[in-house]
Amino acid sequence: MASFKRLALKAAGALVATLIAAALLPAQAQTQTPLPSAQGDRLSVTVSGGEFQPTPIALPRFSTKDPAANELAGDIWTVVRDDLVNSGLFATVEGGPANESLAVQPQFAGWQQIGAQALTLGELSMEADGNIAVEFRLWDLVSQQPLKQARYRADPTGWRRVAHIIADDIYEQLTGDGRYFDSRIVFVEESGPKNRRRKRLAIMDSDGANVTYLTSPNVLVLTPRFSPVDQELTFISYQTGQPQVYLLNLRTELQQILGELPGMTFAPRFSPDGQRVILSLERSGSTDIYLMDIATKRLRQLTNSIGIDTAPSFSPDGSKVVFESDRGASQQIYVMNADGSDQQRISFGDGRYGTPVWSPRGDLIAFTKMQGGQFHIGVMRPDGTEERLLSSGFLNEGPTWAPNGRVLMFFRETRGENGLPQLYTIDVTGRNERRLVTPAGASDPAWSPLLR
Repeated sequence: MASFKRLALKAAGALVATLIAAALLPAQAQTQTPLPSAQGDRLSVTVSGGEFQPTPIALPRFSTKDPAANELAGDIWTVVRDDLVNSGLFATVEGGPANESLAVQPQFAGWQQIGAQALTLGELSMEADGNIAVEFRLWDLVSQQPLKQARYRADPTGWRRVAHIIADDIYEQLTGDGRYFDSRIVFVEESGPKNRRRKRLAIMDSDGANVTYLTSPNVLVLTPRFSPVDQELTFISYQTGQPQVYLLNLRTELQQILGELPGMTFAPRFSPDGQRVILSLERSGSTDIYLMDIATKRLRQLTNSIGIDTAPSFSPDGSKVVFESDRGASQQIYVMNADGSDQQRISFGDGRYGTPVWSPRGDLIAFTKMQGGQFHIGVMRPDGTEERLLSSGFLNEGPTWAPNGRVLMFFRETRGENGLPQLYTIDVTGRNERRLVTPAGASDPAWSPLLR
């Protein structure tokens, strides 16, 4: 178990450490030129409304002056393109002027003729110390002004991170939304028939690449969750034969039991500052929500109701907690202050509600709803208003938010004794549902904060 974990954690740590520097171009080149606004002659990406169409962008293959780096330049370009297209907000257009260069101004008319509204040019170079440098520029073809220009250096093994960061740069500039491509996802990999399912922790890039394993398939693990401030996980493990809450730091490789907790423990999740873990603890037939300080191991009870209170999730400012409870004879969503006071039910629609998760933006709560023989992934405001169902299926569960609060991931299990869970993403508008391919079955995903 120890050597298995060490190998996986070293791989995960290497991914974090590969980005050596993110050096912007000289100061005068870093400055964004203000875009004209008098006649509205600038690119505007609309991300709502019933008639939404992906914004057409030109993204010619990244160039290089080193023939030996030609394949790598193509790989970086492919990841950038796939990130943007898979977001559902962009569509790449083919054609346009050939042999464009970062050294001269683009041929704007030629790109506009093929219907593009934005243009990205990129160039890869190999440096004397063996590292790579990737420079790119993003142009608004409506105003014919630069939007973003940057140069990134990295170890050659870090090329995927560079690609994700460039895609984030483009996405952020064109949509105004936050970044999310340069992040990771931890999940439970599942294999075997449903009555003998083997489960282990796995981690991968946001696009499903670089899958590595963090635990042995011989030990049952459940509910992995990322710290909002670090590359650290909390999860339930049956390594000792009883469910225990573990902490795993992906940078230091340190794994430890959170504390000796009496009774059954469920659904641990970090506080926004990463200093505490909120969880459910079963004592004397009652399941309530507790808060534990990681440093002192002090445990504080927040709820005390008849029934089961579980699946707690902090608001991003740490002032409130959302959770599910069956105290009213039906599984519903409640919100309370972080000290346990002012507990209020917020879900009142038909059906049962569970697994609530607060958005990083603070504006929405995602949930699972069980109604009409189906499981739905939905969102609502923190006061319970404006409920919207985004996706429905035989068994949809476990929503988790991307770092920018715009995209949700969840898992869907297929019918039958050999059915396996699979991961899906969907935009918060309900558009662009996509399956994220994994080597085996995958459940209970948790999205990391942006890498640093």
